[in-house]
Amino acid sequence: MNERIYELVELLNRANYAYEQENSPIMTDFEYDKLYDELIELESKTGFILENSPSQNAGHEIVSNLVKVKHDVALLSLNKTKDADDLAEFLNNDGETKDGILSWKLDGLTIILRYANGELLQGLTRGNGEIGEDITHNAKFLRNIPRSIDFKGELTVRGEAIIRLGEFERINEQLEDDEKYKNPRNLCSGSMRQLNSRIAAGRNIDFFAFAILGVVGMDFLKKSEHLEFLEKLGFELAAYLQVDESNVKAAVENFKAKVETEDFATDGLVLTYNDIEFSESLGKTSKFPRDSLAFKWADELRQSRLLDIQWHTSRTGLINPIAIFEPIELEGTIVARASLHNLSIVEKLELGIGDTIEVYKANMIIPQIAANLTKSKTVLPPSICAVCSTNVVIRETNDVKTLHCPNPNCRARLIFTISHYAGRNGMNIEGFSKQTIEKFLEMGFLENCSDIYELERYKEEIIALVGFGERSYNKLIDSVETSKTAKLANFIYALGIDNVGLSNAKLLCRHFDYDIERIINASYEDFAAIEGFGDIIAESLINFFAANIEFLNKIMSYLKLEGEIISEGTFSGKTFVITGDLQHYRNRKAMSAVIEAKGGKIAGSISKNTDFLVNNNPASQSSKNKKAKELNIPIITENEFIGMLDNFNEE
Repeated sequence: MNERIYELVELLNRANYAYEQENSPIMTDFEYDKLYDELIELESKTGFILENSPSQNAGHEIVSNLVKVKHDVALLSLNKTKDADDLAEFLNNDGETKDGILSWKLDGLTIILRYANGELLQGLTRGNGEIGEDITHNAKFLRNIPRSIDFKGELTVRGEAIIRLGEFERINEQLEDDEKYKNPRNLCSGSMRQLNSRIAAGRNIDFFAFAILGVVGMDFLKKSEHLEFLEKLGFELAAYLQVDESNVKAAVENFKAKVETEDFATDGLVLTYNDIEFSESLGKTSKFPRDSLAFKWADELRQSRLLDIQWHTSRTGLINPIAIFEPIELEGTIVARASLHNLSIVEKLELGIGDTIEVYKANMIIPQIAANLTKSKTVLPPSICAVCSTNVVIRETNDVKTLHCPNPNCRARLIFTISHYAGRNGMNIEGFSKQTIEKFLEMGFLENCSDIYELERYKEEIIALVGFGERSYNKLIDSVETSKTAKLANFIYALGIDNVGLSNAKLLCRHFDYDIERIINASYEDFAAIEGFGDIIAESLINFFAANIEFLNKIMSYLKLEGEIISEGTFSGKTFVITGDLQHYRNRKAMSAVIEAKGGKIAGSISKNTDFLVNNNPASQSSKNKKAKELNIPIITENEFIGMLDNFNEE
């Protein structure tokens, strides 16, 4: 048994590190929970507990360039259960019924906020529980926190920073398939731990308070009084109910019924005793406080039959495995595919075509394979890229195996590269779909992005293609011509440089005063010195410009690249939510661009910080309309928005 304990501790610690520090999971949540429960059972039976067991340690060493700060009080993780009966038993303390607070367990990034003299003094991540990271520069941009409060004593608040599902979808919608974030938690964590606060400021991150860790100048008897005090000071709270042994199970069902309608990710609930003195008297174990218990949703499992594993080559050459299975209904929707993340997970599941698999939704949102019941182990990774037939390469980093196509001219990579270049956040060439790009590559019209600007050489051949014709050809060429005048930041983004998204492209351009020659000829030290960049981005830029100078000289000969022109003040400080169909603007992105150009912000969901909801159907009974009415937020039509623009322009 002791040998198995050593094995489990090593495996679970690797999984924790990969998930928490690298956002690169080596196993599913379902598998982790199963192995963790096995470890707890073995430790209980044998009494043999290793010092570095995940049952004893709250986290791992932090790896980032942020300043480390020791917490005044250790922020321990919570013991957990999936059985609501355990919650009732928890509140029946040796036959004495205790009151409790039941609230959402939000799936984001735990943040500690410190206030003094009524002002926000410091923001910290939980880190490893003992030592956190100073993210004060980003905490100031949590969009719903009070920057100053009506309380002059010292106050330390614990809560969760989250990116709402609507905002998560909005951000992902602007990215190519191979650039999309896996889940809101990773996006939120990465945003809050950025060195440059502009990134966090642009991502509409909310903070939900759920506890006071310390307060000087006030005395409280109940945690419910803590929450009432926080709400009075202007903090937004995670929804909660006061419960006891008799009604806690009904309260769990009440929360569960709301999961699908809430606009945030949750992986369960948290129950804590309401009585502060009683809570403090219980003390803690080396890992868990004894006054609180986490309740995780019992995953809804459905069996299906594995039909295929598709291996998709991305723009970067990473080959992503996707499981295709017989469609099943899960958590109210039909699912038939799930990402397997990497080669390591495919191998661990011992997959074979025709195997019986169990599928669940992580956090009731993202389809995942929980287990393989038959384990035929017949699925082997491809030896060649399915698109270009180049021998694939297996890379292993921190025990995680990934599959790559090393051919920079792979058609799949070229399709993604050219599609990315022509995309809306890049050069915005309308009508340049992946299907069109694929056809042009097959016909030899394209070999790289610069060939886009020489398509007129193939006018007759393009017009003769099925689905084209002269009208479609002219529209495409007009769009290509329009793209020749573009903002420099969009061009930098369009190049598809590793680790350089649109936000970083804008930072890069501002730093070098929108001078492309200075950017191309800058040194590693120049790039690394840009706030928020560091070694990884600097290396990506150096490598890209060194390898592509001839291509850059050619493509820039066609282009007129401009700096950023922003009209400040019009909507400065105003937050808009856009919903429903639009009539005057091509799509929501087009309208969002106008608002952002005028200094405003776009959010994916309604909160008390929203200034306007744009909806051409103000009488709609949609959830956004109802929420806006509850919070007295104006609902304006597209015409009214245009009227606002006209009034500002006249002024």
